[in-house]
Amino acid sequence: MKLSTKGRYGLKAMFDLALNDGSGPVSLTAISERQGISIHYLEQLVSPLRKAGLLKSVRGAQGGYLLAKLPAEISVREILELLEGPLAPAACVTDEKNSCSHSDLCVSRMIYDRIYASINEVVDNISLQDMLDEQYRNLQDSIPDMNNK
Repeated sequence: MKLSTKGRYGLKAMFDLALNDGSGPVSLTAISERQGISIHYLEQLVSPLRKAGLLKSVRGAQGGYLLAKLPAEISVREILELLEGPLAPAACVTDEKNSCSHSDLCVSRMIYDRIYASINEVVDNISLQDMLDEQYRNLQDSIPDMNNK
């Protein structure tokens, strides 16, 4: 499975908003500059995220976007599935009609089901807060220990 730019950039934008959570609305211009994503593309990404209740928009000169939930309450899966659709490795795994006539006897489908379950397990259990925590750990690890000098 390979994520498109929609999923990757949407996750980056949501992470940027999580990093700035609590400091007021964040403009798309600011996200664009920090993340290297065009404003036009960001506009396309925030719309479904706002409609799904993950973002709030604030109008006006000091307007922008805010997370509508706490970072710990937003999973990577929510973001990716909103922007990408199901994260299945093959259409037969999520196809309710089972368009493949061999799906009941297909050994490959069993593998695809397991891959899909594994992917969902991972992205369900990573929140924006987990990403923030990892970022802070990485930053702390990169700061030289002043006591060892």
